[in-house]
Amino acid sequence: MSPRLLTFMVAFAAFLGPFTQTVYAPILPELGEALQTTPLLINLSISIFTFVLAFMQIVYGPLVDRSGRRRTLLLGLACYIGASIGCFLSTNIETLLVFRALQAVGIAAGAVVAVTVIGDRFEGAERVRAMGSFQMMVALGPVVGPVVGGFIGEHVDFHYVFLLLAVVGGVALLSNAIWLQETRPAGSTSRAFHLREYLDVVRNRQGLAIMVLSFVQYYAFYNYLVFMPRVLDASYGLSASEKGLVFLPLSIAVVIGSFAGGRLLGRWRPRPVLVTTAALNALSLLLFLAVAQWSLAALVVAVSAFGLFLGLSLPVQTSLLMDLYPHNRATAVGSYNFFRFMGMATGPVLGSWLYQDGNLGLLYGFAATAFLVAVWHARMRFKQG
Repeated sequence: MSPRLLTFMVAFAAFLGPFTQTVYAPILPELGEALQTTPLLINLSISIFTFVLAFMQIVYGPLVDRSGRRRTLLLGLACYIGASIGCFLSTNIETLLVFRALQAVGIAAGAVVAVTVIGDRFEGAERVRAMGSFQMMVALGPVVGPVVGGFIGEHVDFHYVFLLLAVVGGVALLSNAIWLQETRPAGSTSRAFHLREYLDVVRNRQGLAIMVLSFVQYYAFYNYLVFMPRVLDASYGLSASEKGLVFLPLSIAVVIGSFAGGRLLGRWRPRPVLVTTAALNALSLLLFLAVAQWSLAALVVAVSAFGLFLGLSLPVQTSLLMDLYPHNRATAVGSYNFFRFMGMATGPVLGSWLYQDGNLGLLYGFAATAFLVAVWHARMRFKQG
């Protein structure tokens, strides 16, 4: 298999995590009515998926380092497919929550394995380009999800969202079973896991700065994905499919940014690129806050700017991690993904509290402030060398 196809194949498994997480975000009210449950429990179906997804990163990291890439990914995808079918058959919120947690247990393997395989197979500029393609796929997941979910929710029963997930999971399982070869370096030996492996990861101050920054970025990102449909409802009265389409410019911007970010590193040093793109990402939040209730067109421009700078930043982060942790890449990636997914999970929970009275200033102002602090922290860590 060509290196490019290999990259997209493993990245597709990673894409399914955030795609699954947000695919029914535009139809949350309709889902609540169908299952006769409360908004809190419906939002919990997203948050529980995200918390389990985050926790499993620190489980899969050492497992992938010790047991190999291919077997771990295939077992995870098989679990994901079974859980997606369980979600499809669910008739009450309790059953749905159980199978959503199991979905996360399975698909969590995708993000760790994908980055580790790319780190194993590529070096130098080729690795940077491959990381750009990977991050493009991962960042695309949470913005393509609402577009697809909004379309399905408006035209057929919401349960078919989960049937779609089972089908695409089957495609990912089959393709990786046929073409993915084990990439764990020859001579690697299995060893017992010790907690100090994670302590060693977070003791690297530059690595920790990247992880904290990723937490805040995805906290802000999920403030968009979960709360922007409410803004569109309140200010513009859009239908479910129309709300889904508003996410399309965001997804296009993320694709362009991730593609370009993987190539920026061929010309500029990664640390200044990371700090600059992350700072612009934070400023785009303030732009959104200023225009969100003023003009739908301006809102789309602000959201697109956020997606562009997010996309530019992501390949730089994973490329730096590969250089900072050459001997325990999967464990470092697991830590990075844990921070990232915890940001995703915290967004809907803390955001719900901040947005209780429809206060956009508090919701996005807090996110922008935290973002700028994380950028300053990263800049100081990299300046210290």
